[in-house]
Amino acid sequence: MTIAPPIEPQAVEAPTEEPAVAGPVQPLRRSWPKRFVRGRPEDPSWARPGLLILLAVTAGLYLWDLGSQGWANAFYSAAVQAGTKSWKAFFFGSFDSSNFISVDKPPASLWIMELSARMFGLNSWSILVPQALEGVAAVGIVYATIKRWFSPAAALIGGAVLALTPVAALMFRYNNPDALLVLLLVIAAYATVRALERGNTWWLVLAGSCVGFGFITKMLQAFLVVPAIGLVYLIAGPPKLGRRIFQLLMGGVAMVVAAGWWVAAVELTPAADRPYIGGSQNNSLFNLIFGYNGFGRITGNETGSVGGGGGATSMWGPTGWTRMFNSTFGTQASWLIPAALVMLGAVLWMTRRAHRQDRTRAAFILWGGWLIATAAVFSFAQGIIHPYYTVALAPAIGALVGMGAVELWRHRHQWFARAALAVTTMLTAWWAFALLGRTPTWFPWLRGVILGVGIAVTIGILAAPVIGRSARRALTFLGIGVAFAAPLFFTIDVAATPASGAIPMAGPSSGGGFGGPAGAGGTFAGRGGFPRRGGVPPGGRSATGGFGPPGVSGTGGRPSFGSGFAGPVAGGRGSTAGGGGGAGGLLNAPTPSTALVKALQSDASQYTWVAAAVGANTAAGYQLGTGDPVMAIGGFNGTDPDPSLAAFEKLVSEGKVHYFISGGGFGGGFGGFAGRFGGALGTGGPGSATTGGATARSALGGSPTESRDSEAITSWVEAHYTSTVIGGVTLYDLSAQKG
Repeated sequence: MTIAPPIEPQAVEAPTEEPAVAGPVQPLRRSWPKRFVRGRPEDPSWARPGLLILLAVTAGLYLWDLGSQGWANAFYSAAVQAGTKSWKAFFFGSFDSSNFISVDKPPASLWIMELSARMFGLNSWSILVPQALEGVAAVGIVYATIKRWFSPAAALIGGAVLALTPVAALMFRYNNPDALLVLLLVIAAYATVRALERGNTWWLVLAGSCVGFGFITKMLQAFLVVPAIGLVYLIAGPPKLGRRIFQLLMGGVAMVVAAGWWVAAVELTPAADRPYIGGSQNNSLFNLIFGYNGFGRITGNETGSVGGGGGATSMWGPTGWTRMFNSTFGTQASWLIPAALVMLGAVLWMTRRAHRQDRTRAAFILWGGWLIATAAVFSFAQGIIHPYYTVALAPAIGALVGMGAVELWRHRHQWFARAALAVTTMLTAWWAFALLGRTPTWFPWLRGVILGVGIAVTIGILAAPVIGRSARRALTFLGIGVAFAAPLFFTIDVAATPASGAIPMAGPSSGGGFGGPAGAGGTFAGRGGFPRRGGVPPGGRSATGGFGPPGVSGTGGRPSFGSGFAGPVAGGRGSTAGGGGGAGGLLNAPTPSTALVKALQSDASQYTWVAAAVGANTAAGYQLGTGDPVMAIGGFNGTDPDPSLAAFEKLVSEGKVHYFISGGGFGGGFGGFAGRFGGALGTGGPGSATTGGATARSALGGSPTESRDSEAITSWVEAHYTSTVIGGVTLYDLSAQKG
């Protein structure tokens, strides 16, 4: 056995001159900015600068002129205000700081906005900047997730698709819960990819925890990605099958714990020590989870809701696989859905014989499962479904398009990959042409350019093997232009146009609004639907399936019930106006006049609630205007059975409520809003608190007894107290009865 001689230490000569920079720390400090800008040595020189530019542009779009949004969704802004005044309201997600009732969603998204508002004061920026930053973070995580297994080009395309999806730009500039939900689900996808690399259980635990936290952001919608996560790990996870099943169970336990701790805390708190659970019919969080915010969204059986339905259509539009492409939903997120689906099918076919753990196939199963499961639920849901929900599709669309485009182009020497890419390009150009045709007066030249360039790129792709390198490079950039041009224009429009109200929509104002593009006949009222921004479109007849009978739409700032659901109304994108101190309504909050604010603030410290109003959106405007708690009778819709007439009488007798504000909401005995709607249906006149309101509730899919409490309260107040009008709003002083 030969033993090697020991290695002699080598003498090192001392330098004859002092180094320019002494000490070992300085070179590290100097190289950090370089590494930050340059990225990893193995990456192309353009990769890290490309990412930084993408994030900077995304931040610019999402932060641009956020102050113009005002309170955005005043319902949630009022809850943020409450959370800055009361830690109890913070924890439970109360609508008001006196903790009468909670919002109809879990409070996780509110927590972030409330912490921001506590630090920087309550204003538009402190509420909306966290949402915008969540969007920038989501884009960055989509990039990081794709880049782990694919090229930087695929990652940049995927992140850009998410950033430039119009509904994503809308919701990351808004204060609905969807921004945080999307961020959490994207983190869950990243954690799943990491788990697939080495079979690490803790990454699955992180994925489950993110989904669970998504549950206390928007309840059961967060679980729509769970089938994709479970399926891809069962198929492609590195360990043996038994171990994979055990790991998924551990992730499931983490999900239940992350989702359940807050639910348990609320349910174990005595009802007298917490707010009423808004959106429930029995003050139970489980009723909210499985009813109004849960399976009721799928079946349409949503007691306390304003909608529902059955069969092939619902109050919220036709159901079926084409729903994501119709006149209401199409321009929100569907621009690249056809491309994503074609690429998904093509790559899965190409990898059908690959190894079980093949990363390309696993990535497409993960993101494709996300897209298909979420889109299927949205497409067939019979209950409440709003166009902005489609923001949950954007990360999956971006990932599939980014990975698919690069993967198919990499295999362009194969006729199948080349044909699939050509079909994708042509389909994308045609669909952009069709969608832009729904707003024919908005940049009319754009649709023709996209279609023409799309045809040229399609021909070029088919001829890729015989064209030169420069031509292929030009083809790449033109193909990216075909995919991004129309969504980019829409996204810029979103960033440049203030939005407000409970049901925002992305896109140019000529597209109509909640009722869909002008003349297209959307979910509710076609040209008589809700305009998405200020201004009143021409009057028109209600679309088939609208709420009311056909009629000439009104032109004032208040709803015109003869032209479908609401007729044209002035205000923000997807909103009804509350200007001029009006009573507001279901979709937006009123803006109280100075005189009204002064009246409500008089002796405010002597009352638990300075006022009570039916419906939370109505109450929100007065609460934000005064800075004092306003009781939202009946919660968001005015249909929650709280308070009862006896309970309200007791509160008034104890001197806890100063004023009652007439009108607004889907409550007020339906006399303020839905009573007039009931009159439009031909039963009962304007302000009818009985027949008209009952008919309205029946048309809305609800029970005639759902709003009995708010009706009774309204009637009792009108019978026992004297009204006065201040700033166009009718008030009843509850401190002084008639006579």
